[in-house]
Amino acid sequence: MTDTDAAALGAPAERREGSDKVTGAARYAAEHTPDGCLYARPVPATVASGHVTAVDTSAALAQPGVRAVLTHEDAPRLTEPDDPTLFVLQNSRVPHRGWFVALVVADTPEAARAGAAALDVTYREEPHDVTLRVDHPDAYIPEEANGGAAGESRRGDPEGAFRTAPARVDVAYQMPPLHNHPMEPHAATAHWAGDRLTVHDSSQGATTVRDTLAALFALPKDRITVVSEHVGGGFGSKGTPRPQVVLAAMAALSTGRPVKVALSRRQLPAVVGHRAPTLHRVRLGAERDGTLTTVIHEVTTHTSRIKEFVEQAASPARTMYASPHSRTTHRVVALDVPSPSWMRAPGEAPGMYALESAMDELATELGMDPVDLRVRNDTATEPDSGLPFSSRHLAECLREGAERFGWHGRDPRPRARTEGPLLVGTGVASATYPVLVSPSRASARALPDGRYVVQVNATDIGTGARTVLAQIAADALGVPLDRVRTEIGSSDLPSAPLAGGSSGTASWGWAVHEACTRLVARLADRKDPLPADGLSATADTKGTADAESGFARHAFGAHFAEVTVDTVSGEVRVRRLLGVYAAGRILNARTARSQFIGGMTMGLGMALTEGSTMDAAFGDFTESDLASYHVPAHADVPAVEAHWIEEDDPHLNPMGSKGIGEIGIVGTAAAIGNAVHHATGLRLRELPLTPDRLLSAGL
Repeated sequence: MTDTDAAALGAPAERREGSDKVTGAARYAAEHTPDGCLYARPVPATVASGHVTAVDTSAALAQPGVRAVLTHEDAPRLTEPDDPTLFVLQNSRVPHRGWFVALVVADTPEAARAGAAALDVTYREEPHDVTLRVDHPDAYIPEEANGGAAGESRRGDPEGAFRTAPARVDVAYQMPPLHNHPMEPHAATAHWAGDRLTVHDSSQGATTVRDTLAALFALPKDRITVVSEHVGGGFGSKGTPRPQVVLAAMAALSTGRPVKVALSRRQLPAVVGHRAPTLHRVRLGAERDGTLTTVIHEVTTHTSRIKEFVEQAASPARTMYASPHSRTTHRVVALDVPSPSWMRAPGEAPGMYALESAMDELATELGMDPVDLRVRNDTATEPDSGLPFSSRHLAECLREGAERFGWHGRDPRPRARTEGPLLVGTGVASATYPVLVSPSRASARALPDGRYVVQVNATDIGTGARTVLAQIAADALGVPLDRVRTEIGSSDLPSAPLAGGSSGTASWGWAVHEACTRLVARLADRKDPLPADGLSATADTKGTADAESGFARHAFGAHFAEVTVDTVSGEVRVRRLLGVYAAGRILNARTARSQFIGGMTMGLGMALTEGSTMDAAFGDFTESDLASYHVPAHADVPAVEAHWIEEDDPHLNPMGSKGIGEIGIVGTAAAIGNAVHHATGLRLRELPLTPDRLLSAGL
């Protein structure tokens, strides 16, 4: 491939940092070790609710190499933040098990760990409640769920339409808590030089971390630099600042030396967010020809006592299918649990599992092909808002996916296909994810030697952001890709929103495109040679990227799965996964396919292996490491195919792109679950679909 070819948007350009990562040259937050650096180990609470009444530090301080122990009695004081999960070591309260109650600082990680183990903490324990149930007396309908979604939405007479519908399904689904578990655990290294703070943090957004630290420590923003140059995954758990960066800055301030805090994997479930468990009731009413007349989706979930976070799992039903009547409701109960937060495709991932499973059940009730049922209920306008879609090619995704998958040769009868002790089945599900975009700043500079530098505080969490932004810049500048250098991952660069909500490339790319377009205009007007420091242009898309749109903007897709179920062991194996997406203009074929496949693999884990249990007696997640919380390994992942339909949508951004990071997970679990039903005739409505559940169901 020539440089000119690689510069074209859509070309499969290789990731620029790939060599650094595979050779170990890329440095992550915990790999920055300033001279004199100390190491700190947080101490988690061992009760689910109560107060710390005493901390005996003598045994910890007696450990060789231990320099200090910070507790709520002597830690630096913070300004109370908007996010209570960051108000660490400020008072005696323990809102949930695993909350950090102390920090041991030492010369080595081993000494810090030994000191933490030796710390003696006494509690006044209080009664706790960590059990989510539909009939919980404290459940309420919030004003808003995550992302500003309304707590409840209603159209027409949904209950009345359900009672009179010729075909009906009324089903309940259950999803357990899920954990993000990025390859790189959360870590931060902090260093004060006078009143100036420099932090290397494992974060999806260095600008947000800088602004949060400025508020916590009452510092001007220009005295703080946050660097997140390389990040080993996040899946939402690094979308907002987490306690490690606050603790590192506090310990560095207290000791006067650089301090590194790297959380252990066992500590992550309690302090960096999780996908909250969700209990779903879905009622669908339809005519005998499959036309939906009513959609009712009710979700019950939990939040913590200190921070309200409501998984917006009922909101996808407001977008997907036409029906004259609808009610979508979120109910939430505050419990003595860790604070839930973002996990890849929050809302859409659990919500579409329930909705798309119910659609499969409706197809069975009607004796109708599941693909045909979905196509019949396609719509050109968003059902709840009434807005026209900027583009919607769901039906095309379903049809192309069915053709590629060989769907039309399928025998619809359950348990119709066997291979010895194996039952074989296939399933389908739709996918959707909203188009999100935020204002961003960027700069572009032309250098005298013919090269260009683009600066934006984007974060590459493994998605290939550096490469795609360079492609956007090269395309706007009309130059080969190798003449463009991108600088990202530092709060000293032009400020930018975080990498999350599949909004990163759209947000940063808009500003990069604008800055480069302005630079081209400046260069065209210039007759003299460039000065030694070059010529630059800047862009700020505030007021443009966040302007109201007259369109409903979403990506869509279709998932197909083939599974085998072993009648002896109950094991489910996925043989094939196919995803077909309509996600605007694809900016890099190589990185896009990687994102789609990664999301589908995560959906496979959601369906078959991933799940967490809240221990009612201790208020703790029992699956707190990768030995007990099973993310898919290479052996679990079959041949996975991702394809897309090119969309020309002028209502998005200058690149015509939609987000792709999260739609891959949406619908995958439902497609697999529907395939398991087709294989076995059994409808399991609780994830994950483990062998014991299948055997217990009468496989």
